[in-house]
Amino acid sequence: MESYVPRLKKVYKEKIAPELFKELGYTSTMQIPVIKKIIVNMGVGEALTNKKLLDAAVTDLTQITGQKAVKTKAKKSIANFKVRAGNEIGAMVTLRGNIMYEFLDRLVNVALPRVKDFRGIKATGFDGHGNFSLGITEQIIFPEIDFDKIVKISGMNINIVTNARTDNEARALLTKFGMPFRK
Repeated sequence: MESYVPRLKKVYKEKIAPELFKELGYTSTMQIPVIKKIIVNMGVGEALTNKKLLDAAVTDLTQITGQKAVKTKAKKSIANFKVRAGNEIGAMVTLRGNIMYEFLDRLVNVALPRVKDFRGIKATGFDGHGNFSLGITEQIIFPEIDFDKIVKISGMNINIVTNARTDNEARALLTKFGMPFRK
């Protein structure tokens, strides 16, 4: 029996890695940047008053990513927001391996083109160490979400962690994966 390999993983090994090796002038294949993990999280501030919203966020993230989401707790108490340390105020998923490649494939090829008035992603989301963050305002751009079962439209943050040393290397990697950066 042959094991399943995601489409983007196969494309990376056969096409993207050799192209990056030539373009960026590396001397070793170990220098080629790789996506390590993708972290998807939703902050649900209204969960303090309505616990159903937090459960709905966990369900939505689980459907979108294909992996069980966990509830996150506040680390600090913030009086202005009526938040106490330990309150559950969000949900997150860390994706690695094949699930990560599948999610990235769906994000780039299915979800982002469904964004209303989409003109590309701003390239300002790089952190200086080769990691990229982007925010999505509606979870309904993912086809896994059923419109009728939505409790509340909410956004999410997606962090793509790479082992690239510079932002230019990470930008080259993500561009090869098909990330539609704004010109």
